[in-house]
Amino acid sequence: MKLNIKRNVTIKAIVTPRLKEEMMAQLQGFLSQADRQLEQLEFQGKRAIAEIERTNIKPLGPEAKNQIENIRTQVNEQKNQLLQQKNQFLQQLSQVTGWELAQEVVQGQVESYFDIQAGDNLVEKMNVEVLIEDGIVKEIRGEP
Repeated sequence: MKLNIKRNVTIKAIVTPRLKEEMMAQLQGFLSQADRQLEQLEFQGKRAIAEIERTNIKPLGPEAKNQIENIRTQVNEQKNQLLQQKNQFLQQLSQVTGWELAQEVVQGQVESYFDIQAGDNLVEKMNVEVLIEDGIVKEIRGEP
């Protein structure tokens, strides 16, 4: 009797100049996008506050002040999320910069299915890696 089981397969890449350049360019793009989103968020927040100030009687009443405070709170929360993302991208960029050529780095995981039957070594069948170099499979490690 056989049983079909799902497993995670680790994808590793051999660091090449091309991989390093592509990863750095991708992370730089993410950083630029985060900067643009931060600018846009700041602009939208200021515009929303200006609109409330423009459409309400001076001095501003408690309701208008609450609306402005809510906008500021939302903007700050979103800003903090974007800054955390940006910080993660900066950390990843630092890691990629430190990669040495020919080093193996984990690129992610995919799922695959395999058959198992009595007498099989489950640990060996679960531990499978795919090694790639510039997108080309170089080696499948473990028992496919």
